[in-house]
Amino acid sequence: MEKSDKDSIPSNEAIIDELTKDLENSCIKSEPEEQSTQGVSSEPESDCEEKPPEKDFVDEERLKDREVDLSEEEKESLKVEAEALKNEGNNFFKACEYSSAIITYTQALQTCPLAYSEQRAILYANRAAAKAKDDDKESAIKDCTKAVELNPAYLKAYLRRAQLYEQTDNLDQSLADYKKILELDPGHSEAHHAVRRLPPLIEEKNEKLKEEMLGKLKDLGNMILKPFGLSTNNFQLDKDPSTGGYSVKFNQGNT
Repeated sequence: MEKSDKDSIPSNEAIIDELTKDLENSCIKSEPEEQSTQGVSSEPESDCEEKPPEKDFVDEERLKDREVDLSEEEKESLKVEAEALKNEGNNFFKACEYSSAIITYTQALQTCPLAYSEQRAILYANRAAAKAKDDDKESAIKDCTKAVELNPAYLKAYLRRAQLYEQTDNLDQSLADYKKILELDPGHSEAHHAVRRLPPLIEEKNEKLKEEMLGKLKDLGNMILKPFGLSTNNFQLDKDPSTGGYSVKFNQGNT
């Protein structure tokens, strides 16, 4: 299933990092750096080493292959088995044994047939809750995303992801999720409060990011201009109040 557009939109921080990464490497240096080879192996690293799967990895390709040969009765039996594992995971969660809950929900996901998408969505959402409690918020967000992919009307998963996005300072994504919640439930009080509360915070954050980006661009400009005896202080930006655009003026006397 394809992800929604908002899931693929990069954050402001990612855009800034992309614009300003490797600034020094992009500039002409007056003297080339000597690369030391002392202690560096001449043998190429192998690209064939397989990394072990993550502890919460669910092999859906294997599940898909398994499901081809399952009868409806066998699928139903596996669904019941997964439900029992889910209840066991819930008990671990209530006992604050979050690592055990994550492991058990993963076992349930490895058991439940892909055909039961709503049941699998609940398992992903429950595992996300356990991961959040276990302070693994980024992975919890991924599980919430998987849950809403499986069940696009899963309000609880959207709410959990919106909260996690805000906790990880992804305010734009959080706002988008709260707006989605209002589409599903126009009377949702927390979402109503969030869509009023978040926009000023997003604007404040964007202003700080803009200042940071301009600072990095100024550093880049100074590195480029230094060999010519110039700096960014030689250039003045004038904003046109009627259009909002900028013009650049050169001031020879500024250093």
